[in-house]
Amino acid sequence: MGGMVLSDEFGPTFVTVTGEDGQELVLEYVASAEVNGQEFRAFFPTEEEDSEDEPDSGLIILKIIEENGEELLSTCDSDEELNAAYDAFMEILFDDSEENS
Repeated sequence: MGGMVLSDEFGPTFVTVTGEDGQELVLEYVASAEVNGQEFRAFFPTEEEDSEDEPDSGLIILKIIEENGEELLSTCDSDEELNAAYDAFMEILFDDSEENS
């Protein structure tokens, strides 16, 4: 297995997003999935201190929108969109655990 060069693509990728309240969040990229032709990316928050207040804040799902030729991260428009993306990521992230049983 010589000649494999690991680039940043394979290491953890961190992005900083600004929330609706103007607070900056640093997110760690986990996976991407395409649902109904729309690309979504899943992230884990790196900030641990909020986890007690929001036990639900495990996986953050954002969609990719193109604006003026730039790829931007955006929140999902609807619960249906979010749920479809969430299901896709659950399959990607946890699928292999079921096959071994």
